[in-house]
Amino acid sequence: MMHALPPSASPARIRIATVPHADPYVDAVLPASAVRVGPRHDRSPWLDPAYLTAHAGRVDVVHVHAGYGHLPEDEVVSWTEAVRRTGVPLVVTVHQLRDPAQPGRHRHDAHLAALLATAEVVFTLTPGAADEIAERFGRTAIVVAHPSVAVPDPDTGAERGLVGLSLGTPVTAVPDPAAMVRAALSGAVSGGGRLRVFLEPGQELPGATELTRAEGLEVVTRDPARWAAQLQELHVAVLPERCGTHSRDLEVCRDVGTRVVAPSCGWFADQWSDVVVYGNDEVCGFDPVSLGVAVGAALARPMPRPADRAWRCEQRAAVQAVHEQVYDQVVADRVVGV
Repeated sequence: MMHALPPSASPARIRIATVPHADPYVDAVLPASAVRVGPRHDRSPWLDPAYLTAHAGRVDVVHVHAGYGHLPEDEVVSWTEAVRRTGVPLVVTVHQLRDPAQPGRHRHDAHLAALLATAEVVFTLTPGAADEIAERFGRTAIVVAHPSVAVPDPDTGAERGLVGLSLGTPVTAVPDPAAMVRAALSGAVSGGGRLRVFLEPGQELPGATELTRAEGLEVVTRDPARWAAQLQELHVAVLPERCGTHSRDLEVCRDVGTRVVAPSCGWFADQWSDVVVYGNDEVCGFDPVSLGVAVGAALARPMPRPADRAWRCEQRAAVQAVHEQVYDQVVADRVVGV
């Protein structure tokens, strides 16, 4: 049961330990009434039971978004036990119901089960994901929209017919990247366009001997510092995940005005209805024909306009307000329960 926080008891700034400490989404949803505490490390010390126990008095709420995938299952369980012992309220946002970076789903399922059993409040980004959380974990999740994380560059123009595919570091989420490239290239060329494949520094194009001679194919290096601009240069961006749930790149594309071809897994179409879906999931596998068709269909549509900035700003303010309300409520519950 949540209790109203008396105005006189409201702290000037609620102290939040976010995991991770900072990233574009975490930065976007944090309300002005909250202040982040703790060191900024790639692997958050707040996930160490001893650190949490020693510093529990310095924090009002712990909000976990991601950054726990490297931990063994028993360590996540031990950490949630420390959360209960210290009494620090836990808020969890479920971004991924299946971690694309993990070879098997058991560990991520176990992580989510422990976290959601302990959390005071659960957030997620789409109604479909909320339904899945209720079915699999018996928790009701508050659905908040993914806020804007990019602003279009007025000096960057999009090339009509240019399709982009970022393969990223090879993981199980893209089990056959060469087939993905071939299918996307086929759809791009048949639609009168061409394909630009983005690789990480040092990464090689899969099936390079065959593909480097293909007409209509360009290979470039993905630049994290200007990734939004690289997406803005495209007519269509293909998301290659087989087991993702939500996508930050999809939101960047919405912000900058790039059409998205999204896989059938997860809840991408819930995240933004104006996407073209192709077959790619863990049950049926990758359907290259459907990807070629989807890319062609996306190219036949006009390029979307960048998201209205006033609307995106209002949306972000609303998401921050929901987070502020939740933080106030869980802190009030902690005060009443002491």
